[in-house]
Amino acid sequence: MMPTDENIMRICQDFRNHLYDYYYLNFIAPISRAKLEELATVALQTNCSSNISKVVDQYLNYISLEDDVFALKHADYDAISYYAINRPAAQETEIEAIMGYIVDSLFSVFVTLGVVPVIRAPKGNAAEMVAEKLDKKIRENLRDSRNSFFSSSGVGSAVDFHRHGAATAGLPSSLLFSRPLLVILDRSIDLATPLAHSWTYQALAHDVLDMKQNQVIIEESAGASGASGPSKKKSHDLNPQDKFWAQQKGSPFPQVAEAIQERLDVYR
Repeated sequence: MMPTDENIMRICQDFRNHLYDYYYLNFIAPISRAKLEELATVALQTNCSSNISKVVDQYLNYISLEDDVFALKHADYDAISYYAINRPAAQETEIEAIMGYIVDSLFSVFVTLGVVPVIRAPKGNAAEMVAEKLDKKIRENLRDSRNSFFSSSGVGSAVDFHRHGAATAGLPSSLLFSRPLLVILDRSIDLATPLAHSWTYQALAHDVLDMKQNQVIIEESAGASGASGPSKKKSHDLNPQDKFWAQQKGSPFPQVAEAIQERLDVYR
């Protein structure tokens, strides 16, 4: 369960009613010191402390949807939404709580993976706040090599990062290799568009070929024609008089390929 006030009250009520012979309390996110002391106080008052077998922080505050996709789940999804962070009436305490939840969830992901990421985020928005808080949380955990989650004795890792050498800039030397990259972005940043190639004829020619000012330079290797020697470069002008270019430059490339085949058939 989540260590919420409601859940803690429910557990304390179970203590008072002596509902179970044994208690195994598994918390999805770490329980705070104050709530743990509250549980302990009620357990002593109700004389059921001997019935508590285990109290475990599981660090599972996320949901794996696929092998390489996860989501930060929250009972009240609107409470951690993009709107909740950016609405004009949002209080600083509310934003801090949202940032804390996101950081705890991301920390759980990397505890499970057993790796320390290289964190990158743009400045001046919520992503930077999350990145700074997550960096601080990971570094605080790494300071204690005996109880770190990123070692063989920790929860999520099978590799002891601390036995390979001294720490450098707060991180063990072995963590400088094969570390994953965590890029944290605000929802207002569209990352997919600049990384994706448009599949229209003109856009592909611009992205893939050497195209400058309506002139395309194509390098033809000598081996393609069966002759030996250096490769040759040919330039092609793309002007309005080129009817095929004018007609097809805005078409998806599969349609362009069909149009080329039709032109070749007519030519033959």
